[in-house]
Amino acid sequence: MNENINTNSYIDKFSLSPVSSLFFAIAFLAIGYGMILTFVGVYLKELGLNDAIIGLINASFFLGAIGSSIFSQKIISSVGHIRSFATFASLMVISFLTQALFFNEYLWAFLRFVSGFAFYALLIIIESWLNEKSSQKHRGKILAIYTIIFYLATALGQVFLNIKGDTTYIIFILGSVLILFSVLFISMTKIKEPILKPFEKYSFPKLYNVVPLALTGSFIGGFFVGGFFTMVPIYLMQKYSSIETVSLFMACSIIGGLISQWPIGILSDKYGRRKIIAYSGFYIFFISLLFLFSHLLDNYIYFLGIFLGFSIFSIYPLSLARANDVVDENKDIVEISRALLFAYGLGSFIAPIILGIGLFYYLEFIFLVFAILGLFLGFYSLSKKRVADDDMSIFVNIPVASGSVVVELDPRQDLENEKEKNEK
Repeated sequence: MNENINTNSYIDKFSLSPVSSLFFAIAFLAIGYGMILTFVGVYLKELGLNDAIIGLINASFFLGAIGSSIFSQKIISSVGHIRSFATFASLMVISFLTQALFFNEYLWAFLRFVSGFAFYALLIIIESWLNEKSSQKHRGKILAIYTIIFYLATALGQVFLNIKGDTTYIIFILGSVLILFSVLFISMTKIKEPILKPFEKYSFPKLYNVVPLALTGSFIGGFFVGGFFTMVPIYLMQKYSSIETVSLFMACSIIGGLISQWPIGILSDKYGRRKIIAYSGFYIFFISLLFLFSHLLDNYIYFLGIFLGFSIFSIYPLSLARANDVVDENKDIVEISRALLFAYGLGSFIAPIILGIGLFYYLEFIFLVFAILGLFLGFYSLSKKRVADDDMSIFVNIPVASGSVVVELDPRQDLENEKEKNEK
């Protein structure tokens, strides 16, 4: 009897110590991720490359991410989490150091593909471990802490862009050091290795019939975020010729994205996803118009960055919440959520290609496209049916970049499973 009481009290007690190594690892990874992702575009622009070519090179990173969501889980399952983490981290370090040593457009596109594949595989490893160590009661807290660490670390990565000297070597070497630090924490962990489920494909035409707004919102959300990280730094560099402006603007925008997660979640729980997605779309339209006239607002560019971050980082979490609201209990919400994440990755991949081509002809093209997509998303969202209050799930914050296992960390999955058990 006493043993049961002790066991239950242990389960109910919330402690970060069992997963602290994972949080340290993700912090170092996110700093390197945010720093390199922003720096590559800026550096290529300084070399005088065509914006369209820069877009294609940056898109390769997200193409690797899409491939990782499909194929990396088989590799992880076959050799184990710790060995896989060391392998994919080594691939990232190799790609960073090779980029520092040699420059060739085709080589860099390939190396960006490799680093994208490796980075998202590392996220899958960490997220599956977090899922393994998260009890049903504390899953939401774990995901919230994960989200906060990822946003803050990614914002911190922008600050390192201000390092003086031969930044090409310094940034890539520093990125490699950060990745190796994450390996130290994972190599020494005593956490049990979980079993990964294989990635299952979901028919997009079928999915669109089930959750049209969620699928559309996920794709557009990915487009916003992918375009933000890869092409907005190039826009800023062309306009202000200052790496300090780029780093501070990007950091402000990411912090704005972090701050917005909770109020937007509260509002969407109260007024519904459909309305908040619509208002977010119209808000993006308005902010993008301000950027089109930013020559009149140069002194307020950082505030515009915060305002932009308020909205673009919330579209995907809102879309995921919408899917949880409308999907009936007979459908596999985990697989649908993974398909939405795939759509998000697809949008991130397409964004730098389209924006890179357009930026070559018109400097403000990025925000013109953002404005059009925001306006479309707003009206499209309002055209969909409202979900009854009783059928709504809770809003859950999702990191700005996540692997295909993050949906299993979502506490809403536990609520659905519990509901099914009670009905049986």
